[in-house]
Amino acid sequence: MLSKLYKNLILSNPKFVFILLIITLISFGYFSKEFKLDASSDTLLIEGDPDLEYLREVTKRYGAKDFLVLTYSPKEPLTNNSSINNLLSLKFKLQSLSWVHSVITVLDVPLLNNSDKPLKDRLNNFVTLKDDDVDKIRGFNEILNSPVFRNFVISEDGKTTGIIVNIKKDEVLSKLKDKKAIENYKEKLKKQNHQNILETRSIIQNYKQDANIFLGGIPMIADDMMTFIKNDIVVFGVGVLLFIVATLWFVFRKLIWIIVPISSCFFSVLIMTGLLGVLNWKVTVISSNFIALMLILTMAMNIHMSTRFLQIKKKFPNFNNFEILNKTTGKMFWPILYTVLTTICAFLSLVFSEIKPIIDFGWMMTLGLVTSFIITFTLLPTLLNFISENKVELKDQKDSKVTSILGDIAINKKKIIFSTTIVIIFLSLFGISRLEVENSFINYFNKKTEIYKGMKLIDDKLGGTTPLDVIVKFGETEKSNDNDEDDFEDWGDDDQNVEKYWFTRDKIDKIDKIHDYLDSLPAVGKVLSFASIIEVATQLNNNKPLGTLEMGVLYTKIPETIKKEIIDPYISIKDNEARISLRVKDSLPDLRRNDLINQINFDLQNKLNLKEEEFKLAGVLILFNNLLQSLFKSQILTLGFVMIGIFAMFLILFRNLKISILGVVPNFIAAFFILGIIGIMGIPLDMMTITIAAITIGIAVDNSIHYIYRFKEEYAELKDYKKTIKLCHSTVGVAILNTSITIVFGFSILVFSNFIPTIYFGVFTGIAMLLAMISVLTLLPSLILVTKPFNDK
Repeated sequence: MLSKLYKNLILSNPKFVFILLIITLISFGYFSKEFKLDASSDTLLIEGDPDLEYLREVTKRYGAKDFLVLTYSPKEPLTNNSSINNLLSLKFKLQSLSWVHSVITVLDVPLLNNSDKPLKDRLNNFVTLKDDDVDKIRGFNEILNSPVFRNFVISEDGKTTGIIVNIKKDEVLSKLKDKKAIENYKEKLKKQNHQNILETRSIIQNYKQDANIFLGGIPMIADDMMTFIKNDIVVFGVGVLLFIVATLWFVFRKLIWIIVPISSCFFSVLIMTGLLGVLNWKVTVISSNFIALMLILTMAMNIHMSTRFLQIKKKFPNFNNFEILNKTTGKMFWPILYTVLTTICAFLSLVFSEIKPIIDFGWMMTLGLVTSFIITFTLLPTLLNFISENKVELKDQKDSKVTSILGDIAINKKKIIFSTTIVIIFLSLFGISRLEVENSFINYFNKKTEIYKGMKLIDDKLGGTTPLDVIVKFGETEKSNDNDEDDFEDWGDDDQNVEKYWFTRDKIDKIDKIHDYLDSLPAVGKVLSFASIIEVATQLNNNKPLGTLEMGVLYTKIPETIKKEIIDPYISIKDNEARISLRVKDSLPDLRRNDLINQINFDLQNKLNLKEEEFKLAGVLILFNNLLQSLFKSQILTLGFVMIGIFAMFLILFRNLKISILGVVPNFIAAFFILGIIGIMGIPLDMMTITIAAITIGIAVDNSIHYIYRFKEEYAELKDYKKTIKLCHSTVGVAILNTSITIVFGFSILVFSNFIPTIYFGVFTGIAMLLAMISVLTLLPSLILVTKPFNDK
């Protein structure tokens, strides 16, 4: 019924189908202008993560601005007038930009120990390094020895300083309510951010002859990631397309057999791009390879269809094109449908990840595969219907030596194949046992990129890159519990006196104790807290510890400009809590972030005797760790989903338990072996590599479906297992070889990405596909020979 309907609607009406396809292409081509990219940090977060909500709460409470950070390493010492003047000039140039709120450099650090004047005078009339009458050597040494600014705005060796460029807060976005208006305004902000980065880099360029300068910060990373995504889409798409053309020429050596499959690829990709625009699905760094994947998978379908068309034409030379197409589509519909469904099963498994870009990637590829399937069974037969019969013929081609050799190995070297398989299984289990999840953001980028260089310098010289906050919560009993309590009796109940009253010895000791503990951890770079401020105050007090009364008075006397910058970010009197901010050295090779978080949680309770409700961890480190831990858990579900789903499809397609088991085994082994290789090589799993096993199984199992489906068909006539293997290797085996080579080299194009997880994804998926192809053409036929699963009746 289905084949008859297809024959009457599609094959018999090529002109109508072609016009309909052209209209569809133009319609979706129009909407492709709505195709958008997204590289914001939100794309790498778990939706509904309570730690994300808590971080937003902390950020709002303690204040935060969007900012760019520059690392500035002058060729002359920082204390030289030329270095100071250049830095000052750079500051003023940056400050003059319309979108900049403020620029903070080492020249803006308040020097409170630069003279012998009374402390009150030094606080109210503080000087900085840019002032003319300041003792620059003394001031420079004060900053170098400052508990607050050392390893923060200046490196320990005094050769590198940080420049913070605070960006003006946007007040419009938060007021918008309409979803479309919000999306449009975000696009406007992205364009503005790109322009901001270009202006900043233009200014920096003028100072590079005097200093080594690197640009960093989340806005810069987001903008560069957008550039990476755009480049990846172009490079992957063009690279895969060129390789596909080369492969088609190598396989068919006729122009028509290049034009027809390429047309299918073009229609599929353009329609899918328009569909993404209509659905407002944005391409992220995770899904930046979707065009390359669509080209690869569409081409695989077309090669199988084209190869079978030519084989049928050779077998039935008297058939016309219509009859050959009818027979080809009839024989290929079900195996290609099931290969599409198994691959969809793999990509749909990504919805378990809880991370929107990965979920979207799964849905993108699902829709993409459906689109490619429809185009393959409409456009390809339509175009072939238009072509004269003599133009589609190929000269007699010799059998493939590769598939012939693999066929002989499958028949005559079964012991070697099974022994090798057992070794591979044990190696896979060993490697998988060594797998670990990591989220070293700095190592996601090529070492030649500015993102990597800037983050590495900040990591090494300016106290680390990945932020983590420890929020310390004080109970009611800690409001007043020291010898100075009587001193507060004469202070009224106004807000200022409440602020004075807050500074008790218990609170300060607790902050100090946690600060020192965190500072002792090897993976931790700069630690900042109210304890840092107290240490500065102690130095200013001739190294005499401050009492709680003195701390309270000092807090009320400090100028608001200083208080706002160096005290308010670390204590919240209103909420009766303190914030200890630290940065982790992300580039340490032996750093294990999940272990570090667990260690801090454990030690705060067991070594420092804090109760669980007395502290909470927050920050980007927590969010990214949650992301990968979630991925690791979800991939267990994913692999289970894929394996069960694909096995069920084999049972439905072949209605034979033994054949279904044989069909999935070679591909499962190939996928798990790749995970084993990753574990043996010590490469940590990340947001891309963690999906390799599921996607590999989904794509590689296509070979098994085509091989078994053809084997069943040929065996029904030959009734001889060895003859059937040889025949299958010379027919469908050639198609499997050609499609696998296309897929392997198609994935290898991903090595040109600047995003390291994408490179790993391309390399290891390509290797897995190669192993799967070899396995399907050796292990699968050997298993068929041994088990003889087909009924001889």
